[in-house]
Amino acid sequence: MSASLIVPQSETISAKELKLEDQFQQLTRNTDWQQQEEIDLQFDVYHPQGITRIGDLYYMSSVEIIESTVKYEQPIDGYDRTPGKGVGHLFVFNQNGELLKDIQLGEGNMYHPGGIDFDGEFIWISVAEYRPNSESIIYKVDPETMESEEVFRVNDHIGGIVSDEQNGKLYGISWGSRNFYEWNSKGKERNVQENSSFFIDYQDCESVGKDKMVCSGIAGLPTTVGSESYELGGVALLDLKTFNTIHEVPVTEFSSQGHVITRNPVFLENAGQELRLYAVPDDNDASLLVYETTNLSN
Repeated sequence: MSASLIVPQSETISAKELKLEDQFQQLTRNTDWQQQEEIDLQFDVYHPQGITRIGDLYYMSSVEIIESTVKYEQPIDGYDRTPGKGVGHLFVFNQNGELLKDIQLGEGNMYHPGGIDFDGEFIWISVAEYRPNSESIIYKVDPETMESEEVFRVNDHIGGIVSDEQNGKLYGISWGSRNFYEWNSKGKERNVQENSSFFIDYQDCESVGKDKMVCSGIAGLPTTVGSESYELGGVALLDLKTFNTIHEVPVTEFSSQGHVITRNPVFLENAGQELRLYAVPDDNDASLLVYETTNLSN
């Protein structure tokens, strides 16, 4: 879940970040999210993962699955499934949903992009194998030139990455966000810590400065009727020094296709006294949904 901020230039970075952090902590189960826009995306989005907004353009990672993975009866060489085949994408599109650029990322079995983050200079993106306990490549992409650069590799599935421009550190989440990683700017591992929260699995995260990040995601919960599971959506604010949860709340808005809006990529920004949320919860033929809170001040 992304949480970059776009604010007037007169507003300082620290004030901007404090404002979002303060607004986020006003979210509750009763927060009213009203849909403001539905922008049809005029291209096949495949299975979206992470999103951020820079000016009038959107950058969204996605995995195109060519051959699905298949679970083994017993693990083989430490893997629980076949690698499958696919293509990793970073789509660039405008406010009309028109595709402007398709940046393909990955190598061999590493074709699954994760959640992304923009630190003011580069977009950071992980591309992993589509299975746990595997491998990943960490890239940075220049949004002006659209050129990508491999920065380092990780011996695990990294499902999302965050860059904190203030302390120069990078943070990642593993498969199902069960572990948190911390690296320096060149990829030297500094810390690995288990996630103590089981509320949701984080899908997309982004730094909000001052050693904080916001994450969004879902948990699939069983129901008593039929075989369909219920998608519990949510957002969380975390402390990057301890990886402890500061504040988390469910999100219960659903798309017309029946998916909770935090299922795929999410991006948050200030909207005056309220928060604005961008989401692409559906796959393939999808829309960018824009929501705003209406009662934070209450």
